[in-house]
Amino acid sequence: MRSRKEKALWFLLALVAAAAAVLAWWTADQWRPQVSPWAEQALRRLTRPGPDTLPAAAPRPGGPTQGTAASPPPAPPRKCVDAQGRTTYTDQPCPGGAREHGVEGAVTVLPAQ
Repeated sequence: MRSRKEKALWFLLALVAAAAAVLAWWTADQWRPQVSPWAEQALRRLTRPGPDTLPAAAPRPGGPTQGTAASPPPAPPRKCVDAQGRTTYTDQPCPGGAREHGVEGAVTVLPAQ
């Protein structure tokens, strides 16, 4: 069982915490604009950690590691249109008889069937 002084101390701490919460709510329009960018960045790091959140000694994903060579970047996609008007997207040069056109927008790559 707690002594009378200990109960009074806990009550005082709870009262101070409640007063701080009310004060923070009351003045939120003053401090929220300065805190919001930091809070959003912290939440983003907590929910989606990326390479910048890894410790300095940890190997970076997708990057070269000791003893291995870096892989070359993937070839840009090409849009090939043949004589019949059929369109094919590839990362290789267009086949004979097909003309290459510029790729507009995003391209979704599906595995070959």
